[in-house]
Amino acid sequence: MLFIALAKFKKNLTKEVVAENMKDIEDDMKGEVKYLGIYWTLGKYDTVVMFEAPNEKVAMNVVLKRADRMDIETLVAVPADEASPTGPF
Repeated sequence: MLFIALAKFKKNLTKEVVAENMKDIEDDMKGEVKYLGIYWTLGKYDTVVMFEAPNEKVAMNVVLKRADRMDIETLVAVPADEASPTGPF
């Protein structure tokens, strides 16, 4: 399953906070999670992350691990050609 996480940091972004996030990402990838893209963004969210996980439970654990540092909105993404029998639109 594909997930998109929209995150806003709760704390000031320090080297320690970045290091903690990088450790979490490395730990996630030792398991069932595959990161497809991590982007810094301007606007309402500080970062957008695209990742694959086998199910919602695994994705929820990814998010909950960071709940002390970030507010995260997670979306399930379905490819357009899979969502509609007639095509993407």
